[in-house]
Amino acid sequence: MNKIIDLNKIKTTAENYYRNGDFFCSEAIVKTIKDEFGLSISDDIIAMASGFPIGIGGSGCTCGAVVGGVMAIGLFFGRNEPKDTKVNKAMELSKELHDIFKERHKFLCCRVLTKGMTLGSEEHMEQCIYFTGEVAQEAAKIIVRELNLEIK
Repeated sequence: MNKIIDLNKIKTTAENYYRNGDFFCSEAIVKTIKDEFGLSISDDIIAMASGFPIGIGGSGCTCGAVVGGVMAIGLFFGRNEPKDTKVNKAMELSKELHDIFKERHKFLCCRVLTKGMTLGSEEHMEQCIYFTGEVAQEAAKIIVRELNLEIK
């Protein structure tokens, strides 16, 4: 892969998918990473991300944006063969993304991150749009670094 990656475009694209109502957080991140890195995989991967918004299906658990970022990392560093040790890299990089988010926001629990907000309110939407762009960009940074790609 000899592609030049625009991290700001990744952030903006993911945010806009959410802002425009096209996709929720996890879906927007997976779609953006898939398209911006030019992966030749089915859009079915976006459907796989559809259960994670609002803290895993609306349960308020783990932030769907973080889960989408982990899925994006898995597209590059995950395994698809039994007992492949490649899983160790995916886990290491996923933990890195987790730790970045936790350091910045203290929590990964959607219900804690949105405490006091009304679901669908402007405040709630702006925060989730921000998290979507932030995580898409951070996941892309990790992928770019690990693949030694050029950043625009």
